[in-house]
Amino acid sequence: MPHIHIQKIIYKVRTQYFTLNNVVIAIALLIAVNWMWGALSMMQRNYTLQREVDTKQRHLQLAELQRDSLALEKRYFQTNEYQELAVRESLGLVMPGEGLLLHNPSRKPVSAVQSTTKATSTSTSVEDTSNIEQWLNFLFGGNSQSISG
Repeated sequence: MPHIHIQKIIYKVRTQYFTLNNVVIAIALLIAVNWMWGALSMMQRNYTLQREVDTKQRHLQLAELQRDSLALEKRYFQTNEYQELAVRESLGLVMPGEGLLLHNPSRKPVSAVQSTTKATSTSTSVEDTSNIEQWLNFLFGGNSQSISG
């Protein structure tokens, strides 16, 4: 009995599902899936190649900017202004009327704790001044007491 039942199932499947129509549709679906897979893989490849091209274009632009910057720097080094500044710096020369500014690098900066304690002590000792007096101190170098009072 089970052997007859299996033959009925095989006959039913063969007659209902393995028709020419269904086989053509299955082959068409396989071709469509294959075509979609190829299209997606080609799109991925194109995307990767385009990203590489964009990266190389950015590197090219950067190299061109560096080249232009170096060309401008070369032109600046050839100017009389730069040559004068370089000579003055290397030989320590000054133009007439210029003064010398000395910087003492051995002097250590005041630490943040010391500067805040000094600022609080000086702010408590200074009397409150009006906004106008503060502006006058700023503009005239701290001589506003003699001008206003």
